[in-house]
Amino acid sequence: MIVKIVQLLKTSGLLIFTLLIALPANAQMAIPDSKELQVITTLAEVVKPGGLFMSVILFIVVWAILKVVKTVVNDLSEVFAERRLLLQKALVFFQFLIYFFAISTAVLMSFEFSKELLAILGGTLAVAVGFAMKDLAASVVAGIIIMFDRPFQVGDRVLFGGEYGDIVAIGLRSVKMNTLDDNVVTIPNNTFLNQLTSCGNYGELDMQVAIIFHIGIDEDLSQAQGIIRECAALSKFAYLNKPINVLICQVLTNNFIAYKLTLKVYVLDTKYEKALETDITLRVNEEFRKANILAPSMQVMNTVQRAVN
Repeated sequence: MIVKIVQLLKTSGLLIFTLLIALPANAQMAIPDSKELQVITTLAEVVKPGGLFMSVILFIVVWAILKVVKTVVNDLSEVFAERRLLLQKALVFFQFLIYFFAISTAVLMSFEFSKELLAILGGTLAVAVGFAMKDLAASVVAGIIIMFDRPFQVGDRVLFGGEYGDIVAIGLRSVKMNTLDDNVVTIPNNTFLNQLTSCGNYGELDMQVAIIFHIGIDEDLSQAQGIIRECAALSKFAYLNKPINVLICQVLTNNFIAYKLTLKVYVLDTKYEKALETDITLRVNEEFRKANILAPSMQVMNTVQRAVN
């Protein structure tokens, strides 16, 4: 038994001695070269751990403040409807100021600036912006351009890329649109620089709405025009400080010949656009029935074709 213990100790001693000899060689292999070590040392010297922690706290506070401000602005917009667009514009401007303040403060708290740090950050940012972040950088620059060029504003009803709705937020990276189907569409800012954008009200609450009606070619045009204008004036959603027009033209399609009457009326508030269209359409159809004004017949085109033949 004693002999086995002695042999085990000899074996363990030999193993430990071998590890001690191999350890310096492995340590040398694990040591990075001087350039990498210099970069790591420089970063360790300029980064402030306490500042990083305070930056995280700052971003949480900023997020909470923005949530509270958005809630207050939404509540005020409901109470003061005539000031809704002004409040939303002020909210967007406030958000940009808060973003700039938070990012600048976080950078100043987290890093000890020096020539070495500026060189490292400059090279890193150049590569990131040139490759991985080119789309994000383009969107941020486009967001600043939108703020100053103002092709549209928060609260405007906009048609863009086949999407139609209200602009609810203009951020550093993207614009959020609430469509009439109550879907929130996120659109990168840089896409607005290369495509056409149609804005219905451009900072105003009221907006022109076009409603189309068709009647047969044998109907009384003057009576139909008067009915449409009167129904538009009676709608509670119509903005009567601006003119109401009814344009008339004859249309020929594959199935019928008819008169097209286009009503152009201003809605009191853009959020009532579809309510105005529905209200006027119901009123006009009811009055057309009372006046016996009929819609175009699908057989008119067939009659014309038989006459030609």
